[in-house]
Amino acid sequence: MAESLYASCAQVLSVCQSIEDDLVALLHPQTGFAPRLRQLCLDQLAELDEDDMGEMSEAEAEALRLEADTWALLQALMPLRKTQPLKHPDPHTLLAANPYTPPATLAQSIMNSSPLLSELVVVREWLHETAAVPTDPGVTTGYWPFTKHTIMQSLRTGGAVPGVVSEMDPDTINRGSGDGKVLAPSDADYERVLVQTLFSLVRAGRLDDAVDLCRRAHQPWRAASINGALLLRWRAIADDLRDDELTDDESMYTEEGWRGNLRRKLWKTACTRAALNQSLSPTERGLYAALAPSPQTVGPLTAMCHSWTDHLWALVCVHCEDRLSSGLASLTGQSFWEGGVAAVDGKEGAGRGGPAEGSDDMDMDDDEWEGEVVDALESLASIEVEEGQPPADNPYHVSQLHIILDRTDALLDAFANTLRQGAYDIMSPQYPIMTRFFAHLCLYLKMIDIPVPPLATQVIFEAYLQVLEAAGQRDLIAMYAGALGDNAIERYAMFLTSLDLSIDEKERRLALTRARDHGLDMHRVAIATAERTVEKAFSALPPTKGPLPPIIGMQPPPSDAEMLLLRSIEWTTFLESTYETALEQANVILRYFLGAGRASFAKSLLDVLPPDLGRIRQPEDLATEYLHYRQFFTVWESLARVVECQALEAPQMNQETRTVWLEDYKLLLQQAREQVVKLLTTEWLVVDTSASERRRRELSRIRQIYVPELIMRVHSLLVASRIQVPENLKHALLLANIVADSRYKLTEDFVSEDGRRLGDYLCAVRQAALAGLEGGGSDPFRIITN
Repeated sequence: MAESLYASCAQVLSVCQSIEDDLVALLHPQTGFAPRLRQLCLDQLAELDEDDMGEMSEAEAEALRLEADTWALLQALMPLRKTQPLKHPDPHTLLAANPYTPPATLAQSIMNSSPLLSELVVVREWLHETAAVPTDPGVTTGYWPFTKHTIMQSLRTGGAVPGVVSEMDPDTINRGSGDGKVLAPSDADYERVLVQTLFSLVRAGRLDDAVDLCRRAHQPWRAASINGALLLRWRAIADDLRDDELTDDESMYTEEGWRGNLRRKLWKTACTRAALNQSLSPTERGLYAALAPSPQTVGPLTAMCHSWTDHLWALVCVHCEDRLSSGLASLTGQSFWEGGVAAVDGKEGAGRGGPAEGSDDMDMDDDEWEGEVVDALESLASIEVEEGQPPADNPYHVSQLHIILDRTDALLDAFANTLRQGAYDIMSPQYPIMTRFFAHLCLYLKMIDIPVPPLATQVIFEAYLQVLEAAGQRDLIAMYAGALGDNAIERYAMFLTSLDLSIDEKERRLALTRARDHGLDMHRVAIATAERTVEKAFSALPPTKGPLPPIIGMQPPPSDAEMLLLRSIEWTTFLESTYETALEQANVILRYFLGAGRASFAKSLLDVLPPDLGRIRQPEDLATEYLHYRQFFTVWESLARVVECQALEAPQMNQETRTVWLEDYKLLLQQAREQVVKLLTTEWLVVDTSASERRRRELSRIRQIYVPELIMRVHSLLVASRIQVPENLKHALLLANIVADSRYKLTEDFVSEDGRRLGDYLCAVRQAALAGLEGGGSDPFRIITN
């Protein structure tokens, strides 16, 4: 399931990257980047519900819920911040044209004039949308039916029921008589559940549902109390109607065409008194505080807050209502609904047409209010929540707070620093979810042109790429590595370097091709991968120094490091554009294998290299070195074929077969001898002084290993064939002249090690000279002169 989410997120990223120049499309409320990712999280949670959680823990599910909520918050705020707001008339202009402008229209104008207030209103709507859906307490058969039955029964019997109220008005249990009478137990339980549900509905912004529930519970007075929260809206006298006013349900308006509270200030005073009334239950007080949030009612309101988002909602509601109330109060001298008839007659509002009047004081009030809001929001970073709820320092709550404060750069820096310090448990099931969120947050902000800190972005993407690697999502690495910018090449090369040796050449080529598919330079990726692979291999391989290695006998199987070095050449042979790099790399690998005595591996490398590599002529020294290696293995194979042919001789051969075999044997010997002589007389692997010291040292070691070996082998084969090919003894002795020739400096390649001493070769030459006397005579030079 998690694997499908990785792929789904990548698919969303791919789609949105194709339209990254279209800001409107990226911020679209249904098909934009943020809503798409939110929907993925919700779909995943829906699958979990169907699977009864499956293999995912409750903590992982909670992380997905919080991530979905955070994407919803981003979708709510970013369009507001990234798009040019429409021009709206300010409240003074509206009132100058029409002093009867309804409070709902004035409140909308006040909100439009304050970017922070507009954002807080959007945050409040987001908090409403993401709130938990309360459970319906069900319907009753009437208004306090059990209490009513008890009262009627007491009237019939002539005796009151102890402890139960004797009246049915809504205030009967709060009248303060001190008699401690209550409702019948069933009604009391229902009342408690009802008020809690009403608070939850108000918390979710579902006032209409709360009103409907009150009416179904036969408590229309509660419905009226809740409806009092609505600002007056009167379309017939509003000059600047919003879209939602135009599309409102006609049934929600009175016959006169208005909706809302004509006496809202008086209603707020009553709600405030109810919220502060100690005789009411905490839930009831919290309900009234939620309906009319203000600095005075913040205590009862926060007492009902259990989670971090509840506290955020309470804070936002208080500050939004406070700012709207103060804004409407400042219009008393211009608005009929705020100042009465006096404002219309001009007794208190002379000169109300000047929108700039008192504007400096308003600006000062705005600055002070904004500072208070920021301070209050910052205090949420350390607020205590109910046990079992995600704490304030939960990464998603921290993210939501930073997003609301428009501090995403600080958020990304903080998360990256935590990653660098290793403070997160990478084995935690929430870690991949959280890392995926922050990686996509970086991408989202970059796509909509919000600056992100480069170093933090790199650290976050490094962490997410590791998550993808651990999850086996190799197909997605190139896409996300491309987001690293200047580091994308190096990071994807590191991933390719980490591929297991079991991955065949076809899969490696496909992995490299993905770099191009996601906008990376394949040429640079191939070269970087080859370099990193060679470095990785050499870090695990022993250096080629010390005593010369044996090259005769069984060789041990290749180690993983040797195979890694051998296969590193693949990355630079997939593209013709990297052949020059492949030539240099091939020489480096061949020098190592030959210097380590692993001639068979060096030969394996040559076998897989493309033929076009041998046609490269520049740089000349590298091209010459490569041709020398090919020349060496041509000689090496010729000597091997001689040995194979020699082994075919059998006593039972007939004359014809022996004649054919002898011709082949003589020809192979001749070719091998000529090739060895040519190699020895053409400065094989000799470089000028401009080469690096390390390279000269490595090439010198190769000559010390293989020049004596070639001389000794061809000498032995020539001497051994003297019976079948008598002239080969002469060729063996003439070879000594070449070895002794100072022009070729072959004697310098003999070292003081067994099998490679010059004395060993001279002993072999002495034995060959003695063999020349086998046919009789005493002249040791007769073999050469004849």
